[in-house]
Amino acid sequence: MQNPQPFENTGHPRRWAILGVLVISLLVVVLDNTILNVALRTLSDPVHGLGASQGELEWAINSYTLVFAGLLFTFGVLGDRLGRKRFLLFGLAMFGLSSLLSAYAQNPGQLVGARALMGLGGAAIMPATLSIISNVFDPRERARAIGVWSGSVGLAVAIGPVLGGLLLEHFWWGSVFLINVPVVLVGLVAAAILVPESRDPRPNKIDVVGVLLSVIGLVALSYGIIDGGEHGFGRPLVWVAIIGGLAVLGAFVVYERRVEFPSLDVRLFKMPRFAAPVAVVGLTFFATMGVMFFSSFYLQLVRGYEPLHTGLLYLPFAAAQLIFAPRSAAMVKRYGSKAVSAVGLTLTALALFVFVFIGAETPIWVLLVSFFVQGVGMANIVAPATESVMSSLPREKAGVGSAVSNTIRQVGGALGVAVIGSVLAGVYRDQIASATGALPAPARDAVNESISGAYAAAAQLGPAGQSVIGAANDAYVSAMHWASGISTVIVVLGILVVLRWMPGRAATQSHVQPEPAATPELATTS
Repeated sequence: MQNPQPFENTGHPRRWAILGVLVISLLVVVLDNTILNVALRTLSDPVHGLGASQGELEWAINSYTLVFAGLLFTFGVLGDRLGRKRFLLFGLAMFGLSSLLSAYAQNPGQLVGARALMGLGGAAIMPATLSIISNVFDPRERARAIGVWSGSVGLAVAIGPVLGGLLLEHFWWGSVFLINVPVVLVGLVAAAILVPESRDPRPNKIDVVGVLLSVIGLVALSYGIIDGGEHGFGRPLVWVAIIGGLAVLGAFVVYERRVEFPSLDVRLFKMPRFAAPVAVVGLTFFATMGVMFFSSFYLQLVRGYEPLHTGLLYLPFAAAQLIFAPRSAAMVKRYGSKAVSAVGLTLTALALFVFVFIGAETPIWVLLVSFFVQGVGMANIVAPATESVMSSLPREKAGVGSAVSNTIRQVGGALGVAVIGSVLAGVYRDQIASATGALPAPARDAVNESISGAYAAAAQLGPAGQSVIGAANDAYVSAMHWASGISTVIVVLGILVVLRWMPGRAATQSHVQPEPAATPELATTS
């Protein structure tokens, strides 16, 4: 007979089934964004899609991300106060409804609005799933459960582009959003039956002013960057939006330092051990999300791949994530956060730098290798960054640290799409201008706006359209070189941050609590 366990397992009897429901909930959130990358080209098509401009496509991505990031903390607090199961059900219902609205959007503006509602649903789902895991699992099993939860992100990255390509090959563009609805329905029924209700007996207050300031500032800044990239930075409105957005974000930081229950605890950034890995995550997603945005158009327009083939070409990136991400924690334990992060960032920078040399006829295996190397690099960035964040905080601040890291990642990705997309649009417009002078005004405007507009205009120009396509491809590739160069510089900046402030092997292993002298207000016990 086996000896009894020294302590009884305090987890919920149905905890693993509950975890399955939470994985489905997270899967649908991540899956939709990876599918969208493959659908961008189709959405820009005026015949088979919505005829969305590059700026409108950027807003279709960023409207989701900005709402998600802006409401993440507040919805976490509301879920703790009003009921985590209730907020999970609310988030799933909102995500399903907004997916339905996105699928049947009649114009780009409606799609942007529906995607913003989708971000609201995602912001309710994400913190609720983590809180429910903490509530239903015994502390001895919690790390394993969170590992399974995190692994579902890698699964979504792997299957999202391929599923999106399959849907676009056989159905209309709205199917990439409609696919969420049956998954959400299954999640709603399963959550209603299996997930127990729980609340925090001592919930924090809601920082309404902080949430409003952060959302207003980020939206204004993103609007200025995206609109300037699409129409030029010579108009006063663009700079009013950019400067105004920065001013509001500055006021947000000042306010968050003074309020008792901040939506973003900016005091944490006084600790280099916390600030450095969070900055690295933000810089990495800034660079890589911008590259994902322009590489989809390159593959489908310049190279002529169908959506399904484009999705398959992203598989090396996803495969590298699935293979190396589970092993990164062991690498951190052996070599330390600094070494693993520096290597991961170096691989990511090399992969992005390859795009500086990509042309219209570069062998496709070069891109496949680049995607794989990028996947390996990013798999070895998130784990050591998380390790450094969590080791820098007292135990009672662990949830706050995770939420801050996730928010910075979302904001970094949104600004990356905005900034890199604006660079891409500006260089493309300058490069194509000399080839469009003789075209009729409507065709000239369409060609100058974006490469998708150039392909649409070329289809109406007959034999002359081939020269337009050639000039548009050359201009886009040149713009892509500039955009990838800037992305590489951003990642190199992340390497410098790691080398200067991330803890080495000995510090990682010995560091448990932050230095009291540096941040006395954080070194409290419950």
